[in-house]
Amino acid sequence: MIAGLMGNVFMRESSKILFNVNGVIYEVFMSLNALSALKDDSDTLLITQIVREDGITLYGFLEKGEKDLFDNLIKINGIGARIAIAICSSFSPSDFFSLINSNDFVTLKKVPGIGEKMAKRIIVELSGKLENIANISLPQPKIEALAALESLGFKNTEIMKILENITNTDTQSIIKEALQKLKKI
Repeated sequence: MIAGLMGNVFMRESSKILFNVNGVIYEVFMSLNALSALKDDSDTLLITQIVREDGITLYGFLEKGEKDLFDNLIKINGIGARIAIAICSSFSPSDFFSLINSNDFVTLKKVPGIGEKMAKRIIVELSGKLENIANISLPQPKIEALAALESLGFKNTEIMKILENITNTDTQSIIKEALQKLKKI
């Protein structure tokens, strides 16, 4: 299995790139978010490789959170790679996590290819499974603060809302400020 590629962009298209790795060019499908953040010079991609009877397809990601989101989505019955990439193009991992926690199937069904029934199924199947995905998009001090606050008994969703507005950069200061705000809830 291919888990990652290091190289540079040979050619860009609307939903994929041709990625040059030491003279071997791979076709890699990516979300719009990842495509816009991808540098043309040297870069590293995390890869999900899907092997089917009719071919092998590579899906590339710049962040582990987006890759984990994609991998969780394609495990759901009825969700293929095309819809999973469309979801990754529409939402960041932390935004998708918030959407799942608030049971917002109305926003989810705005993604092309997703109807109300499928949106509700995605929410049901992924509820409680995506906490690590949302945490990955946070800076390390906030991840450490989140773990400390969860160990004190606060809910992940409450902590995440508060951490969004905290500007401190060291773990201790983040915890102190978050505790003050959590006491007010």
